[in-house]
Amino acid sequence: MKDDTEDRSAEMPIKDAPEDTQERADAPEGTHERDGDERSSNQSHMRFDESPGRFLASRGQAQFAGSSGMLFEQAMAQTRMAICLTDPNQHDNPIVFANRAFRELTGYEEDEIVGRNCRFLQGKRTDREQVQAMRQAIESEEVAIVELLNYRKDGSAFWNALHLGPIYNDAGELIYFFGSQWDVTDVKSARAGEEHARVLARELSHRMKNMFAVISGIVTVSGRMHEIEGEAAEINSRIQALGRAYETTLDDAASGSIELGPAIRAILEPYRAAGMAISIEGNGARVPFGSVSVIGLVLHEFAANAEQHGAWSSPEGRVTVDWCIVEGGEKARLEWRESGGPTVDEARISPGVGTAIMDRIVRSATGKIERVWKPHGLEAVVEVTI
Repeated sequence: MKDDTEDRSAEMPIKDAPEDTQERADAPEGTHERDGDERSSNQSHMRFDESPGRFLASRGQAQFAGSSGMLFEQAMAQTRMAICLTDPNQHDNPIVFANRAFRELTGYEEDEIVGRNCRFLQGKRTDREQVQAMRQAIESEEVAIVELLNYRKDGSAFWNALHLGPIYNDAGELIYFFGSQWDVTDVKSARAGEEHARVLARELSHRMKNMFAVISGIVTVSGRMHEIEGEAAEINSRIQALGRAYETTLDDAASGSIELGPAIRAILEPYRAAGMAISIEGNGARVPFGSVSVIGLVLHEFAANAEQHGAWSSPEGRVTVDWCIVEGGEKARLEWRESGGPTVDEARISPGVGTAIMDRIVRSATGKIERVWKPHGLEAVVEVTI
C-alpha cells in the first residue's frame, strides 16, 4: 500500500455461501433443524459474504485454482480479521479485495473500497514516519508491521495495527500485497509502555501463526494439485523458517528493533535438534524488525545447503555462525563457516535456486554476500544495511 507517497495494504478472502443458502435463509421457522444447520449466527453471517467469490471469479482463479481457491475462501470465512489484497502490478497499487471485517472496520462499502489505494484511510494526524516505513517495506517486498492512525467513513479515528507482506505466484512473481488490520484503539488507550507492547505482541504472534499457516496450506494444496510436492515442500520450509524467526522476536518488535541472537537460534534449532553440530557465537546485537526476513531466509538457505551438500552431509561436519554490527551501526554482519564436510571442488559448484533467492533478498536490503569455497567447506559473509 503506497501513501501519497504510495502506501499499499493487503489481505485475504472468505468463503462463498452454497447456492441453497438463500433458500435456507427464507425457509419457514423450524426447517433449519431438518437441514441440520446448527452453525452459530456469527458463522452464518460470515458465510453470506460474497466478496471472496466475486474476487475469485473476476481475477483470482489463475492464482487460486481448484482446491486452492476453496482453501482461500474457507480461510476468509473463518477469520474475523479485517483483510484486503492490493495489486502492485496496477497503477497506484489499488485494493482488489476487501473482506467483510475490513468493510465493517472502516465503514465503507465494497464499491467504495475496491480500486482505491489504501491511503484513503489516512488523515492529517496519521504519522508520516509510519507511512514511510510502510512504503519502504512495500518497495523492498518485505513483511512489516506498523501502527497508523486511520479514519473511518464517518470521520472517526482508530489506531490500526497493520500487518502487510508480499504474495508471490509459482514463478516467484509478485502478484499481491496482503494486509490485515487490527483496531488497537482500546489497547492504545488502556495500556501504555511495556504492557501495551506485550498485549500487541501476543495478538500479533497469534495472527502471524495464522497467516503463515494459511500460506503454507495454500502452497501444500497447490503443490499436490500440480504434482510438484517436492517444490512445495521446499517453499514451505522457507515459510516455516520465517515463522520461527518472527515468533521469537515479536515481544521486542514494539521497540522498533529486535535482538538478533534469538531469531538466529530459532531458525537453526531444528538442525541442532536433528543432531547437527553448530557453534553459535555473536553478541546481543539489535537490528530493525524488518531485517529478520532477510537474515532468516539467508540462514535457512545456508543450513539447507549444508545439510544436503555441505558440512552437515558428513558425520564430522560442523557449522559456526557469528554476527555483529559494523560500520558505526549501519550494517549487520553475519558469518557462516563450515568445516569437516566433504572436500569442496569450487569448479563443480553451480548456483541453484537457493543462491538466487539469497542474492535477490540481500540486494533488496542494499547489502552484499560473499562466498568463499575452501577445501574444508563454505565460508560466507553477509552484510545487510540496517
